[in-house]
Amino acid sequence: MDIADDISKYRVTRAPPDVYYIPNFISIEEEDEILKHVYGAPKPKWTYLSNRRLQDYGGVPHKRGMISEEIPQWLQKYMDRINDLSVFDKKFPNQVLVNEYIPGQGIMPHTDGPLFHPIVTTISCGSHTILNFLENNVQRDKICEFLLERRSLIIIKNDMYTKYLHSIDETKFDVISDDTVNLEYCCGEYNTGETLERQTRISVTIRNVPKVLKVKITT
Repeated sequence: MDIADDISKYRVTRAPPDVYYIPNFISIEEEDEILKHVYGAPKPKWTYLSNRRLQDYGGVPHKRGMISEEIPQWLQKYMDRINDLSVFDKKFPNQVLVNEYIPGQGIMPHTDGPLFHPIVTTISCGSHTILNFLENNVQRDKICEFLLERRSLIIIKNDMYTKYLHSIDETKFDVISDDTVNLEYCCGEYNTGETLERQTRISVTIRNVPKVLKVKITT
């Protein structure tokens, strides 16, 4: 059955509403293609932060509005594929954030915030990671975690976008735990207590920015 025909079977029922996890959303060849284009980008395309580097496609989101840029075709086909799942509430994805995480790098607890339509979709390339979800309070109590395998797609909506924080620990190894709620949806078999070694991961996060300025830049 085509994924778009029955996206509901990928909804992770052990998590709060709503998370969908689709293993092997892209092929090995497509993963290689993504990595080739990401690492073939000119150096000015990269933005360097204190603990990782990233690339923006489609424009840089801003509270005053995003100046739209043309999406390269190698990314557009994955945006179209995600759009075919009809998960964006009749909106269309128009912005892509590419993050590089080398082993030991992560991201602090945060929400993606109001600049985006409250749906986020992410393809993982090159390595797995563990994505944590936490209460948005002082204690930051963990709600659950997801194992994101290579070539998988995760879709985050509703409370899981707006209510909870998400983060990635700064570690070189991940341990499967009882908090890992999507193991039955994964393509591999994993056991509680199993340790997984990280490699360099490229995350391709595809979103919708509602506020777009009329000026458009072509590249």
